[in-house]
Amino acid sequence: MDLGLKGRKAIVCAASKGLGRACAMALAREGVAVTITARDAKLLEQTAAEIRAATGTTVTTAPGDIATESGRAAALAACTEPDILINNAGGPPAGDFRNWQREDWIKALDANMLTPIELIKATVDGMCARKFGRIVNITSASVKSPIATLGMSNGARSGLTGFVAGLARQVARHNVTINNLLPGPFLTDRLRANSAGAASGQDVDAFIMERAKSTPTGRVGDPAEFGDACAFLCAASSGFIVGQNLLLDGGNFNSMMG
Repeated sequence: MDLGLKGRKAIVCAASKGLGRACAMALAREGVAVTITARDAKLLEQTAAEIRAATGTTVTTAPGDIATESGRAAALAACTEPDILINNAGGPPAGDFRNWQREDWIKALDANMLTPIELIKATVDGMCARKFGRIVNITSASVKSPIATLGMSNGARSGLTGFVAGLARQVARHNVTINNLLPGPFLTDRLRANSAGAASGQDVDAFIMERAKSTPTGRVGDPAEFGDACAFLCAASSGFIVGQNLLLDGGNFNSMMG
């Protein structure tokens, strides 16, 4: 299926690995020139080379922490008029809220709420003027079903969800859509790290596979599946999908209304 994206330009944040990388790869396969960001410059260049080799598409790197002003400036300088923006940042650590200080909360809000809003602010008016824009925010399944040990993630990502719900309806008439992708358990470094903390000496891969049996699909997600869902939301034909929260969790969230 041709998504009608050939020749478009995208910024994909935190894309050196994991779900961000999968989104960048899926867009590149559709002929999108992608600018990818990450803190690890060496790994970022390696990922860029892999995407170029796999797709033949232009890939530009913008090393830096997207949660900082300088990191955002680098990304926006590398891709001055993006048609597509994929907001993504590593989630805050798990733990007991009694142990978190104000500085911990501010860091979580900066990365998972305020940074996406700043990038939307910097790009959405240009998208409206050009009559095409696709913004996808990678949030978390915890927005629908909070995870007790991920209180900072629950809070920060829910704040972004509320902001997007209002703005998405304001810009949709300009063929600019804003939607959220909510990942459940995908086979990424973050899943391994979180599982390592819970496994208590058990082999992490075995722990993940055991956990996977509890999902209706009987497995964890493949990041490539997530990337394909992101590309679909960015398609030229997806302009009637506005302000939605697409949950990719293998059916874990049990609700008749989604």
